[in-house]
Amino acid sequence: MELNELDLIDLRLLELLQTDSSLSNQAMAATVHVSPPTCLRRIKRLHDAGLVERQVAILRPDRLAELQGHGLTAFVEVTLDRQGAEQLQAFEDRAVAEPAVQQCWRVAPGPDFMLAVHARDMPGYLALTQRLFTSDANVRNVKAFFGVKRAKFDTRIALTPSR
Repeated sequence: MELNELDLIDLRLLELLQTDSSLSNQAMAATVHVSPPTCLRRIKRLHDAGLVERQVAILRPDRLAELQGHGLTAFVEVTLDRQGAEQLQAFEDRAVAEPAVQQCWRVAPGPDFMLAVHARDMPGYLALTQRLFTSDANVRNVKAFFGVKRAKFDTRIALTPSR
């Protein structure tokens, strides 16, 4: 479905979905001041238009750490030796298939990729580096930065009305 513009109700619904998608249809309808059937129809239209990629639960790492240990978060710059379309796609395919890679970005200028990875511990990170970087003859340079404190984490995209 093609959607050409978003009105204020659409934007408010998208903001609510980004903040807490577990809200009931009735609660969202009341918040944006529309009837529940209208709300449901609009949310379905937003989904059908491809604006909502997926709905997930966001885990609290501090609470999870009490049960599984703190883990290790690294932000990794990767530069390839050859940057042809085929080589870039081959590395990207391997990176996105790796469960420890939470985010994979092609970037410019500078390195070819930025990865956000989460490993259980340093041996887990070392195993990841062996799988993704060491075994690939096309990886020229890897530079890792390790997270020591997460000051902010948000998945929301700031929404503004169209002009």
